[in-house]
Amino acid sequence: MSEVQAAKRKEKCENCTKQCNKKQSDEGPDSQQERDAVTGQNNEGSQLLLSACLSCDGCLSEEESLKISQQSVEEVERVLALNKKCDTTKHKVLVASICPQSLPFFAVKFGLDIHEAAQKLCGFLKTLGVHYVFDTTLAAGFSILESQKEFIQRYRRRNHDPNALPMFTSSCPGWIRYSERVLGSMVTPHICTARSPQQIMGCLVKDFFSKQQKLSPDKLFHLVVAPCFDKKLEAVREEFYNSLLDTRDVDCVLTSGEIFYMMEQRKVTVEKLDSVLLDQVLGEVGDSSLQRHEGRGSEGFLEHVFKHAAKELFGLDVDEITYRTLRNRDFQEVTLERDGENLLKFAAVYGFRNIQTLVHRMKKGRVPYQLVEVLSCPGGCLSGRGQAESEVAGKVDKALVQQMEDTYSSLPVRLPEVNPTLQTLYQEWLQGQDSSQASTMLHTQYRNQGQVQTQPPHMQW
Repeated sequence: MSEVQAAKRKEKCENCTKQCNKKQSDEGPDSQQERDAVTGQNNEGSQLLLSACLSCDGCLSEEESLKISQQSVEEVERVLALNKKCDTTKHKVLVASICPQSLPFFAVKFGLDIHEAAQKLCGFLKTLGVHYVFDTTLAAGFSILESQKEFIQRYRRRNHDPNALPMFTSSCPGWIRYSERVLGSMVTPHICTARSPQQIMGCLVKDFFSKQQKLSPDKLFHLVVAPCFDKKLEAVREEFYNSLLDTRDVDCVLTSGEIFYMMEQRKVTVEKLDSVLLDQVLGEVGDSSLQRHEGRGSEGFLEHVFKHAAKELFGLDVDEITYRTLRNRDFQEVTLERDGENLLKFAAVYGFRNIQTLVHRMKKGRVPYQLVEVLSCPGGCLSGRGQAESEVAGKVDKALVQQMEDTYSSLPVRLPEVNPTLQTLYQEWLQGQDSSQASTMLHTQYRNQGQVQTQPPHMQW
């Protein structure tokens, strides 16, 4: 983010920060102000929207702010510069992991198809001095499979565990932060414990790959290219830090826009870049072609879990999912029926306004879903502000987003269940799908960090 943008955000969010601080220090969980924050109203004359709350850094501690500020182009430049010196004690092996939702951005900017764009981006990163370049689709496969398994477990204990359902997806750090800081125990026990694709990729690089390379994890510098600024916040969470080795699973997150800025600063032209294939975690083993998961561009957790649950719980094969639009394109639901009986009902809730609606319904005890896929960006991950923001601050470039959606949908779909690399890694890295190693590396916990809420009575799960 530029200094100008940062200054504008600070000015815009100053009042929200004051109100947030006042609310958290002076008011109880049942206060009118707390209810106003959920519905987007402020009785003192200014509007306190979740979009402002979740996108500002007003509630960050000084330590968090420092850690996030270090996730910058300058930090990557510093590591690259140290590698060019002769002091081998400070040398790092650089590993870059690219989110598949970032690739359509570069395809549009480069004027290439997504496969060519990925190879050009890989070529650019390697000219900088990055040693290995992966994409995070493999890690997303782990996250999907673990989410499927957890949903089945939650569904089967729903009658004696009030926190089992609904299950909320856990890949969006903006939503997670809001849940932990504001919603508290009303929501956190319902969040799927599967780590996000980014953080599973962090474990894969700092644990499995570092052992492959016979390197200590602190000798690797792991860079993630993501569409969203909030992914920086996720990377600095305490549970993803190894205090013994003073290293993080993800050392730095740069948005697609920040990488493109690096190219512009260096006056790099696409024509002069070599096309380099992305690396594979298992070396030469496995299919190196780009693929995607089902869904609208955000890994399709809802679709994957829905189809898996239909088969596992009811013996039904679902080939195509039909979405029913409710408030808008970003608030949709899907239903599984048999002989007039409603078996499953899931919802996809994207964007802050729709999150407000969801939270309001939760407080009234009117959430009829067993699973909700929640993302803070309208349109999902492809619309992340790290790549979709227009030249007008705060506005999304809708034409760019549409182009990215078309480009992303051109990738072939591959189910994680049939990915042999995943099955190999489950055995070679994790000692099996139900091992303690799999639980440690692929799952985490979410905790209350602010006001404590309780589940409303008669919640209709």
